[in-house]
Amino acid sequence: MTELSPHLRQATPVVAVRGEGVHLYGDDGRRYLDFTAGIGVTSTGHCHPKVVAAAQEQVGTLIHGQYTTVMHQPLRRLVSRLGEVLPAGLDSLFLTNSGSEAVEAALRLARQATGRPNVLVCHGGFHGRTVAAASMTTSGTRFRSGFSPLMGGVVVTPFPTAFRYGWDEETATRFALRELDYVLQTISAPDDTAAVIVEPVLGEGGYVPATRDFVEGLRERADRYGFLLIMDEVQTGVGRTGRFWGHEHFGVAPDILVTAKGLASGFPLSGIAAPDELMRKAWPGSQGGTYGANAVACAAAVATLDVIRDEKLVENADAMGLRLRAGLEAVAAATPAIGDVRGLGLMLATEFVTPDGAPDPETAARVQRAAVDEGLLLLLCGAWNQVVRMIPALVVDEGAVDAGLRAWTAAVRAGTQA
Repeated sequence: MTELSPHLRQATPVVAVRGEGVHLYGDDGRRYLDFTAGIGVTSTGHCHPKVVAAAQEQVGTLIHGQYTTVMHQPLRRLVSRLGEVLPAGLDSLFLTNSGSEAVEAALRLARQATGRPNVLVCHGGFHGRTVAAASMTTSGTRFRSGFSPLMGGVVVTPFPTAFRYGWDEETATRFALRELDYVLQTISAPDDTAAVIVEPVLGEGGYVPATRDFVEGLRERADRYGFLLIMDEVQTGVGRTGRFWGHEHFGVAPDILVTAKGLASGFPLSGIAAPDELMRKAWPGSQGGTYGANAVACAAAVATLDVIRDEKLVENADAMGLRLRAGLEAVAAATPAIGDVRGLGLMLATEFVTPDGAPDPETAARVQRAAVDEGLLLLLCGAWNQVVRMIPALVVDEGAVDAGLRAWTAAVRAGTQA
């Protein structure tokens, strides 16, 4: 009998048979409030009617038109629509399938454009599971162990993770920038540094937002030394943080932007955006792929962008994120086992700690499992899996937020009393 790999263990026992909006329906007959959104993928909710209609229509006309062989209309429409939401000047696109592929495309472009070998990554960042992307990932050893040697030329620099250090954000930011300068002086000389890549909010690393001073400091050093600033917006982009792009919270524009996850509401699609002058420095033949810019995925992405605009989902993510965060903070105030609540928009997390302040993955896991019993689906993250994250679809409304908070309150009570 053929089975899935035993290492593909599901975070919940639910066998989903149908999805609608912010709910999943299991084969057990129960309806679950889905605050995982397929790890931030179903941005417009499960099976949004306009996304479904666009995909169905495209399936009936052209499923796959390989885009280095022929051009197709969904891709043309998507390029035009992305031009309306991308930061000014990022006017050239390369599209592919997954976040890992897009990250590696950004790395390849940065090295080819600058002629420099090294890339700086922030401690706690997650950029993917393929070899180069895993080499750039430092959010947990599980993503990079057991298949060495990894790619060379990766240099790690601190991220302002204030809670982990036990400092305020200002102190953590000063430390991170001071250490970055030390790294540039001792490990990767500026003339050897092609780029620095950063998530506006650490994803697998624990949902830790960057700070404005830190991102401004990255931009200033990139400009001073001639390397590139790459924003990994795979999880933070397409409205997730209450801005269309997560870096907009910090008032700094990247040289290369990486996007994926919520871009096509569940269809595999990712890409990088850069100024045309920069993109032209990629070497001939360095960009391509069989399934990149699949016609159905592109059609779904166009519909996704339309829904986000027409239903004002970025604004909704901001408002519902504030409502959800207030509720999470209220639970935390009454729960000694919760050390921190953090995040931006609808990318929020709760970190569990032991009485002495150490990471507490056991309690986090109990709470996550108890939430399933309450009909709420959640995921873990953080280096020890000590953080429970909430990433509902951008269509979530007040009723669903409040229902989620009621379930969360009961789950925290059950998980912390065990």
